[in-house]
Amino acid sequence: MDVRTGSRAQKVLLIVEDQLLLAMGLKDELEDSGYCVLELAVRNQEAIKLAHAVKPDLALVNIELAQGDDGVKLAEAFKALGIPVLFISGQPERARLAKAVGIASIAKPYTPSEIVAVVDYLFRHQRGDESQPKPARLEMFDAVAPT
Repeated sequence: MDVRTGSRAQKVLLIVEDQLLLAMGLKDELEDSGYCVLELAVRNQEAIKLAHAVKPDLALVNIELAQGDDGVKLAEAFKALGIPVLFISGQPERARLAKAVGIASIAKPYTPSEIVAVVDYLFRHQRGDESQPKPARLEMFDAVAPT
């Protein structure tokens, strides 16, 4: 299925999270807010395959994934593909250290509605629209701008 052929230009998101209940809640909330969310990825290999099939506008990536997969290494691969990364992690210090490959970070715990506000803000920020304040718990990394 090509999600980019719909009648409406919809932003496409990819969630890479090994906590499936959390990921499913995020997916539902983002879809209810009008975003197109690709199938959930738990491992780096799945995420890269999805990203090659349909280049998402933004990837939401947990830093520490199951079975030793590393979200920072995944973010490096996404950067090479021109896909901006929002780190969604319980490791904000590690996210800060990885700011060369991510555009922003929000620390766990968070609510799905907080993530929607963050994603909305990131796309507005990308367009240069600063009419809404930055969500309080969002940490922006100035080194990398969304594509």
